[in-house]
Amino acid sequence: MSKTSNINRVDGFAKVTGTATYSAEYKTPNVAYAFLVGSTIAKGRIKSIDTKKAEWAPGVLAVITHLNVDKPAGYEHPKERGNLGQPLQIFKDDTIRYYDQPIALVIADTFERMQYAASLIKAEYLKEEHTTELQKVKEKGKTPERAKDYNRGIEDGYKNAEVFLEEEYIIPTEVHNPMELANIIAKWEGNKPILYTKSQGVEGTRKSVGNVFGIAPENVEVHSEYLGGAFGMGLHTWPYEIAALIGSKKIGRPVKLVLHREQMFTNVGSRPYTIQKMGLGATKEGKLTGLTHEAVAQTSNYEDFTEATVNMSRFMYDCANVSTRYKIVETDTCTPIWMRGPGEATGSFALESAIDELAHKLNLDPIDFRKQNHADKDPELNKPWSSKYLLECYDAGMERIGWKNRKNKPGSVKEGDWFVGYGMGTGTFGSFRNATAVKAKFSADGSLVLQCSVNDMGPGTATMMTAIGAEITGIPSENVVIEMGRSGLPKGPTQGGSATTSSVGSAVHDACNLLVSKALGLAAENKTFKGVPITDLAFANGTITSKKDSKKTITLQALFGTNQLDELSVENESKGSEEAKKYSIYSFSVHFVKVLVNPNLGKIRLAHVVSCADIGTVINQKTSAGQMYGGAVGGIGMGLMESLEIDHRFGRPINNNFADYHVPVNADIEKQEVFFVNKKDPISNPMGTKGLGETALVGMAPAIANAVFNATGKRVRNLPITLDKILEPIA
Repeated sequence: MSKTSNINRVDGFAKVTGTATYSAEYKTPNVAYAFLVGSTIAKGRIKSIDTKKAEWAPGVLAVITHLNVDKPAGYEHPKERGNLGQPLQIFKDDTIRYYDQPIALVIADTFERMQYAASLIKAEYLKEEHTTELQKVKEKGKTPERAKDYNRGIEDGYKNAEVFLEEEYIIPTEVHNPMELANIIAKWEGNKPILYTKSQGVEGTRKSVGNVFGIAPENVEVHSEYLGGAFGMGLHTWPYEIAALIGSKKIGRPVKLVLHREQMFTNVGSRPYTIQKMGLGATKEGKLTGLTHEAVAQTSNYEDFTEATVNMSRFMYDCANVSTRYKIVETDTCTPIWMRGPGEATGSFALESAIDELAHKLNLDPIDFRKQNHADKDPELNKPWSSKYLLECYDAGMERIGWKNRKNKPGSVKEGDWFVGYGMGTGTFGSFRNATAVKAKFSADGSLVLQCSVNDMGPGTATMMTAIGAEITGIPSENVVIEMGRSGLPKGPTQGGSATTSSVGSAVHDACNLLVSKALGLAAENKTFKGVPITDLAFANGTITSKKDSKKTITLQALFGTNQLDELSVENESKGSEEAKKYSIYSFSVHFVKVLVNPNLGKIRLAHVVSCADIGTVINQKTSAGQMYGGAVGGIGMGLMESLEIDHRFGRPINNNFADYHVPVNADIEKQEVFFVNKKDPISNPMGTKGLGETALVGMAPAIANAVFNATGKRVRNLPITLDKILEPIA
């Protein structure tokens, strides 16, 4: 990309006018309606389940439980821990593993009859003692195979430092809760399953469904063109999707299943409750000499879930002695799942809060302390960065937030009755590139069509594809057509891990260049350009012209007519280079916050939020800024509001609704700014981009906590920072 695009979202009109079709909205003839009845205990076995009244209710087509289920072929294979395809085999037996685990599927001919019949099902249980409170079982943690302990230099070397600190930080369970509920329309054509479902990865869903039903993935049809947000919950194939497919196969007609909001808190994963311990040591002048980061996180009792909570601490700062340890503990809950900024968002709260604490202990400005310990190369892998403009992010944010007004002594600045605090937190996330196929074609009507099975859950993937295709081919953006989000198209990646632009964008870039070359090659054979070398031909806006003689020109339509073609197309797979493996490729961000805190009420106002990012080339300013705004808002929820509260006596959530589980709204943020360095990364991919989606959130929660400390002198290490914690006396 030679310049930053500023086109509007290409799917914006469809979304705001309601013409975008989400998976539960597809018009499906003869569709039946399904509901999942959940367990009312957190652990045990089903002693008995009475379904007779439901089966006899008007309009009921089937009631499926573990007693009468037609088990898929995949259920016959031994279940392996860590299988991320379909680890909880729904209705396989009478075992209850968590509260609200589905125990019955009710299918009826209308939505209302389905709801009534579901209310008639009664179950009795043999209860067993459950565990949902991580604090009580944290000593039972085990080190997962794929998350080995790490050590560089002297183990726990911080303990030998002139100045050191040891503190504990807690992230509670947080729930994704996108606007669109989890849903599916499932049907079968013979032995071919067809799904209209909320998935962040069409190809991943094909594979996992194929594994469960013993069907080749290419025989699984998936539609997921539009998503109403996901934040990570769409990275799994959940039991409700398999249940709907089982039900559809049993009754021989399509089945629609939509979870209700309460089920979104219990059946589609969450950010895991995590307890972290930080040990930091430095010289009196502020040079880091030791860093230890330990984390204990919850997983379910049937699957090992891990994330990169401690990994950021291995390379973020220049430190000779670094130790990290990560453990997981089984709890009687649904398996957690990656939530935006997975691992790094959790880990950054501990790391960036501890860095701020040690800077205060040393009486250093927190940014000066970070700059002094800036890592000029990756200390974990001993590789050069592909690019790193973190220092520019620091400087840009300091200027925009008014950092010069900050005082090191907490409570030194006031505006009226409000204490003023400034805080910041650094974020990072790996920039990945996955093998991706894209088909590009010129049509006779002058349009450019780009096809890929990747979908767009909101970040602007279709807009990014349009911008890249338009620049390379010269076709106006309004004449670029994107076909995406369903099987049968060239295979795209799962949308997650901030890798979509690097993966899909690179594939679009390469395919469009090949397509232009193919068009030029076809034109070189035309009599119009007799004797003109192909290198002297140029393509722009559907027209091929001689660079030396502008009178020699031909349109694509004319070229198609001469060669009796309806279209010209190429399909190509794009993947990362061997050269890239020599570098560490990361995005970086810095979030700055100015808070106002009322000491009498405990109220926190976000007066100003500034987010600065080094993400390489910015493909589209509008959608990139939207990503940064949205990620920062997610971090604000993490810092100030979000926590799933569980009544541990029963193992069930008590704030599983939007009235009691708070998320940020527009009124919670008074002023928000975004800044991008916008310098091309020379290694990452042809466009020079790096990931944005995750680093937009990573570092925001500690920025808020650090600002609150600067305003009040109160260090909150247990999120979220609610008013009761502000009103507590300083320890």
